[in-house]
Amino acid sequence: MSQTYCNRLPRRGREEGFNLVELMVVVLVIAILLAVGIPSYLGARKRAQERATQASLRLALTAAKTVFTNSDSSYAAADENVTTGLPKVEPSLTYVSSATPSSSFKVVSVRTGTSEWAGAAQSSSGTCFFIHDTGETRYGRAASGQPCTGTEALTASDSGY
Repeated sequence: MSQTYCNRLPRRGREEGFNLVELMVVVLVIAILLAVGIPSYLGARKRAQERATQASLRLALTAAKTVFTNSDSSYAAADENVTTGLPKVEPSLTYVSSATPSSSFKVVSVRTGTSEWAGAAQSSSGTCFFIHDTGETRYGRAASGQPCTGTEALTASDSGY
């Protein structure tokens, strides 16, 4: 009985733990998982930022079409004016004039005319997206190096999302 009891007591003279090889294997496994996971995470993050920008532009276009319908088929009032324009219809976005570049996915630079409307927004990943409606809707990414403005959205080529 005393032998069984002694086997259960911790041994103080002997050190127990992980040896260096076991620790290095664990560190190597963690490094491999990080090498695989980080690029996937960064790619997913960029796509999510771009989708948020595209959703903001579609929301702005829906608000512009609401103004178009309520204004006897004219986009003239679908601008950044707080009292009569897009902020009155869709207040969740910030609208700026066509000469002011977008600085965020929630900031839409708009350009209006009687029969056309254009908007541009900058994603957090740095890509500028646009929508241009003249009865037929064009959308896409603006060329790099151009300012992300409603004016540029009028002339940007249709590249799709």
